[in-house]
Amino acid sequence: MNVALIFAGGVGSRMKNDSLPKQFLELDGKPIIIHTLDVFENNPNIDAIVVVCKAEWLDYMNELLQKFELKKVFAVIAGGATALDSQYQGLLAIDQQFPQEEVIVLIHDGVRPIIDDNTINNNIELVKLEGAAITVSPAIETVTYIADEKLDEIFDREKCRLAKAPQSFLLKNILKAHKTSIDEEKRDFIDSASLMKYYGFSLGIVEGETENIKITTPSDYYLFKTIYEMKKEYNFNDGGK
Repeated sequence: MNVALIFAGGVGSRMKNDSLPKQFLELDGKPIIIHTLDVFENNPNIDAIVVVCKAEWLDYMNELLQKFELKKVFAVIAGGATALDSQYQGLLAIDQQFPQEEVIVLIHDGVRPIIDDNTINNNIELVKLEGAAITVSPAIETVTYIADEKLDEIFDREKCRLAKAPQSFLLKNILKAHKTSIDEEKRDFIDSASLMKYYGFSLGIVEGETENIKITTPSDYYLFKTIYEMKKEYNFNDGGK
């Protein structure tokens, strides 16, 4: 059983849009979140989807699912106080829906719509082999470390990768890590991968595409628009090949 947990909890503050969260901004007649969901909906290896979003947007999200006829979404639930808490609520919903199943869960940003089937499939296969996977892409610019407002270190770009999504795990393992962190009152992890690494789980690497961007700022949206239109015009296959 392979389940996608799509996290759509942003409010769009960096998009300079006060009325509409960034995941609901449209391109080609579809909100960004629907572009993202479509990829998982149409991937034959994904069995089910849960969406987590802000409580005040639950009705609107359900209306979109009905309008665009997304059949694999079994639940739309309200998130928590933080991104990590929201993801935990989604994991609990999956566990409740499929209590007897051995579940692989793929945690993905709702505003990361340029995800391809190869990356999804490779995540699933790597979790089967190693128990956990994180999608990365090459660092295409030099990465530096700043300390006390001064350049402290310059990293070897060939050894650096940018963390992307999905981040994928056996459901029982990621739930165990969450519950332990709640018991220990340690909830300051930046994402699921850092949570899992902290609690001793090994993470396999899926080399994904650089274009698998997270739409956070207006320039990200325009980059998405350009990539989307190029793919549509030239009928690119997965991964832009």
